[in-house]
Amino acid sequence: MDNPLVQPDPGLFLWTILTFLVLFGLLARFAWKPLLAMLEKREEIIRQSLDDAEKAKHELQRLQQESKEILSKARVEAQSILAKTRSEAEQLKGEIRQNAKAQADSILRDAEKQIQVETEKAIAMLKSDVVDLSLVVASKLIKRNLSKEDNQSLIEESLKQFEAYRT
Repeated sequence: MDNPLVQPDPGLFLWTILTFLVLFGLLARFAWKPLLAMLEKREEIIRQSLDDAEKAKHELQRLQQESKEILSKARVEAQSILAKTRSEAEQLKGEIRQNAKAQADSILRDAEKQIQVETEKAIAMLKSDVVDLSLVVASKLIKRNLSKEDNQSLIEESLKQFEAYRT
């Protein structure tokens, strides 16, 4: 094994360590600090994004809760309005029925009064006609004093005239 790369050489060992330390120092000064700063900046951006996402999630949950509350209030209000409208409709329906009944009663009373007046007029006319007929029959009887058959025919004739007069 004569290969110099495999054999330990203290000079090469020293130069390798020295080169490594110099390279490590240069990388630490010029490469690691900017890389670490960039990684810290990226970490901060990621943390900020996660915080923003968490805030957005909470805001969304809050908005959903508010939306549910608003919908619930709207439903309650709609039911209240419907109940109130139904109540008002029933009240209006009752008032209309009451007014219609009052008008019907008034029309019925007026009709009854009108019927009563017309009945009284008819009775008065009938009495007047009966009186007139009686006078006619009496005057005819007085004018001639007739036999029983003549009186009967006179009465029948008067009744026929009365019936003809009535119609």
